[in-house]
Amino acid sequence: MKKILLYLALIFISSNIKAQTITKSSGWLESAFVEWTPVAGADSYNVYYTGGGETNKKIDEQLIRSYGTYFRADVPGLAAGSYILTVKPVTVGVESIGTTTSSLTVLAHDRSGFAFSNGRVPGAYNLNGTLKNDAVVLYITQNTKNTIAFSVVTNANGTTKTNYVGLQGILDGFKKGLDKRPLAIRLIGNITDPATLYNGDIVIENKRNALSSITMEGIGNDAVVNGWGIRIKTATNIEIRNLGFMLTDASEGDNIGLQQDNDYIWVHNCDLFYGAKGGDADQAKGDGALDAKKSTYITFSYNHFWDSGKSNLLGLSEGKTTDLYITYHHNWYDHSDSRHPRVRYYSAHIYNNYYDGNSKYGAGSTLGSSLFMEANFFRNCKYPMLISKQGTDTFGGAVGTFSGEAGGTIKAFNNVMSGQTRYVPYNATTNPIEFDAIEVGDKTQAISNTIKSKLGANTYNNFDIDPAIMYTYTPDSPEDAKTKVMLYSGRVEGGDFKHTFNNAVDDTSSDVNAVLMNGLISYTTKLVLVQGEVAPVVNTQTLVATSNNDQTVTNGNAISSIVYTWGGDATDVTVEGLPESGINFIKDSAAKTITVTGTPTADVSFSVTTIGILGTPVTVTGSVTIGEPPVVVPAGDQIHNFTDTYTLANNFYTMKGNLSDSKGTVSYNELTLTKGLKIESKDGTVSYTTTQPTTLTLVFAEAAAKIKIDDVSRTASSGIITLTLPAGNHTLGRDSGTTTVYYIKTSYPTLGLVDNVQTSKLAVYPNPVSNQLFISSQDQKVKDVMIYNLSGTVVKNISNLAEETVDVSDLATGNYVIKVTTDQGIATRKIVKK
Repeated sequence: MKKILLYLALIFISSNIKAQTITKSSGWLESAFVEWTPVAGADSYNVYYTGGGETNKKIDEQLIRSYGTYFRADVPGLAAGSYILTVKPVTVGVESIGTTTSSLTVLAHDRSGFAFSNGRVPGAYNLNGTLKNDAVVLYITQNTKNTIAFSVVTNANGTTKTNYVGLQGILDGFKKGLDKRPLAIRLIGNITDPATLYNGDIVIENKRNALSSITMEGIGNDAVVNGWGIRIKTATNIEIRNLGFMLTDASEGDNIGLQQDNDYIWVHNCDLFYGAKGGDADQAKGDGALDAKKSTYITFSYNHFWDSGKSNLLGLSEGKTTDLYITYHHNWYDHSDSRHPRVRYYSAHIYNNYYDGNSKYGAGSTLGSSLFMEANFFRNCKYPMLISKQGTDTFGGAVGTFSGEAGGTIKAFNNVMSGQTRYVPYNATTNPIEFDAIEVGDKTQAISNTIKSKLGANTYNNFDIDPAIMYTYTPDSPEDAKTKVMLYSGRVEGGDFKHTFNNAVDDTSSDVNAVLMNGLISYTTKLVLVQGEVAPVVNTQTLVATSNNDQTVTNGNAISSIVYTWGGDATDVTVEGLPESGINFIKDSAAKTITVTGTPTADVSFSVTTIGILGTPVTVTGSVTIGEPPVVVPAGDQIHNFTDTYTLANNFYTMKGNLSDSKGTVSYNELTLTKGLKIESKDGTVSYTTTQPTTLTLVFAEAAAKIKIDDVSRTASSGIITLTLPAGNHTLGRDSGTTTVYYIKTSYPTLGLVDNVQTSKLAVYPNPVSNQLFISSQDQKVKDVMIYNLSGTVVKNISNLAEETVDVSDLATGNYVIKVTTDQGIATRKIVKK
């Protein structure tokens, strides 16, 4: 009877579970994937592949994921060849009829480059793309990143294992270099900061044990490292692939960084987006995207750099030009600004990359480095190649476009260029010194050691024609390389995050792309469930406001635009409290933004709330307050010493541009100055406002620096300019050439706090003050007290002061201005809060 009931159940299930519909399938680089519509009544799915010597090989269930309206399975670790995938629904443990894809073509990864020198094979995969023998595979998701556990070998003979928990915990176990099993860490979905990070990074180490190998990879087209970075140090045979890096805020600053003592490292097929904004002026897009130092035998290939500010910094303080080898090939520098790469010391083979609308420069060589630029495609790259302190780098009197360091050498062969601003090749007769690269008609041609960099007299080391050093490779034509880069760089299918650049604007702009940045800020995964996990991946609604959503403005003045951006599972937003009293808003549904503008006639408070079927609504408020005009009073000498404060942030001066610490040392008034602001073509300005005549003092890196002060040309004497300026608005900007200002001082002849009451009748003490500020007068009645910070914002407002004391314990340390209104007039004082 039991057998009969089981038989009937199987008939019932089979009759009710229909084969699912496959909606998409394809082979990719050593992987394949399939997508299908859900089947009503199915509890789960099994997926099999046939090909590469396997027949109906079942894949790990973590590779099967739900995206709500469809399922997807990715199969990594396939050798090149033809495959078919079969999907079978499972109900009550019973596998039903399957659906099979057509034949899918899987391609091999391009393993050219120095990382595969000397017989090494970085990562957990064989040269044919399959997993190495005895490889360990671990799956990391948003739900398991802190709880996954694994026993790692922790003694030399392999007899002792210790259990480690969490992603970084397991890697800490492998850092000992004692567990020689190949390790493949597979990341699935959007993974935010794990509980354990080292200064914002996951750190990979293995004591450079040549028998150890580690791969960290993303599965499918939507694996994202969101907010954290990956740092590699004291490691060998490491592979990073198929990951998207978004808004990294690690202390080291890089999306991926090779820190020290590494060799045989391969980073490929990653999408590198903006990092989190840093504190320096040139870190608006984050710091480095993919940097390396004190490492060798490296390959960076098929990576997609999305408008990166600083793509690839190579080298730091190695101090030698031997045994440092790296390859960059088939990378897409997609409207990124600079450092493609920027090289110190290294021998770098840079070939078949696509330079696509780069606003600053392509590759740069300094400090004796040797760069072989081969078969790259340049489209609207401002300066394709630069050698520091010569040629285009110093053309027209520039002090150095990208570096003040001694030069290196660039050998160039078969590159295609269009739209560049300037590029000058070496010519022994007409241009023997001021060149950007040495072009050769035969790639095997050696560069003579009589050709030397203008600064440093460094020569090319001809590493690329040394058979003891160079690897075997077959370059594409520049045109074919461009096509291949656009098709295969970045994650599978180009990743799930899409953005189209506007060449007319983005080719020449180095500013943050607001649409791209907002898209990254509001990004959330579409992943709903990883098969086998109990807890679903949580989807959320997101809403982010610009930092000025609470403003105080003077009566009659317009507010600064406030922008709210929604995303994730939010499908729309509602606005409460607007329009009101002159403040209105505009909704852009395509850009997913609410922009609030207007001139207030009264105080206004409002809120924006998300709407969506999934996730939890988010509300962000805003307010506009009409305040009294800020008291603009001088606050003593205003000094900005860039050596002490290496930033553009200042309450008195508004500064824009790039900072530099490579212009040399200047002594001034017992100060040693080494850092400054570059006053250059588009950037490099200082503006400020004074309410009475002042004396301006500027100290420069250059003895005869030229600068425009209020549109009047001025020339420094022994590196110093001192002059008296009237009250009003003042601007410092470029005259001719680039100069660097180290020190700025605005001096007032007196403190400048002018009262219309007798000073002797009003006392404000103690000064400096810690907690309680006392205000007393002989024959005046104090009415109101207002305290302003030095940018003019009211931080404390007390009407009808009842006591002779004001509590300032809640104020931050710094300088303030206090305005005291009495029955006889107004007095102002500068106070210092300790």
